[in-house]
Amino acid sequence: MAMSRTEGDAAADRSPVSVRRPRPAEPALDYYLVHPQQPDDRRDAPPEGIVVEEFRFGADHSVLRVDSAAWTPGGPGWWTSPGLSRSLRTDPELRGRVVGVPRHRAEVVYRQLDGGPLPDEATLRGHLRVGNTHPATAPLLLSPARVTPGFHSTRMYRVLFANELGPGDLAHLAALWPMSRTDPTRADGVVGTARRRVGADAYRWDLRRLGVLGAYCLDLTVDLATPQDDSIGPVLRELTTALRLRGLIPVTVERFS
Repeated sequence: MAMSRTEGDAAADRSPVSVRRPRPAEPALDYYLVHPQQPDDRRDAPPEGIVVEEFRFGADHSVLRVDSAAWTPGGPGWWTSPGLSRSLRTDPELRGRVVGVPRHRAEVVYRQLDGGPLPDEATLRGHLRVGNTHPATAPLLLSPARVTPGFHSTRMYRVLFANELGPGDLAHLAALWPMSRTDPTRADGVVGTARRRVGADAYRWDLRRLGVLGAYCLDLTVDLATPQDDSIGPVLRELTTALRLRGLIPVTVERFS
């Protein structure tokens, strides 16, 4: 599936670790390079375009929708791409040609493809097309609500991802978070676990491979010390970005309790 305007329009160790909260100037959008279909001996071809996305969250930090836009060299500019955004997650062939990158890498590629300076994020948001909005609902309760002793409340989130991780990616994540590796043959699919303290709040998460090829999830449990939940958004963003830059494509964030 080649990237085109027509197709686009057709339709995060068990020892506590502090988290650095994102500064307002840090990139908030997600950037992807889309590579063309190439024979095995021509993998050095330049990307054929750039996709920019933004996850829009509800008050409880679950995803309401994904807004997106795309750019291809030689075209009229940025164009809206809800169909392409869906295909990044559902089409295995296209997914294999998509690479998540930090903004500075997208800036380099944009210049190399004669796009000039990459617009700032405020400008890019003006090109994003609103995706399908999920209706706000109460959290899906998988079990009776339980609060970890000593905390005000306990929440559970699941971040779903498409695509695959390689052995090198798991080693990188184990060092980055840090994450304790587990037996990859475990029946529950958990390949690693990690913990972190953010102030008085406690976070723990399992990285889990789902029972189908090309799908993972991050199951995050948050123990809040007070009614304030402002630490959740930055942690979700940090963990999701780490996995996106290792090859996974985030699909949604659901709250389970």
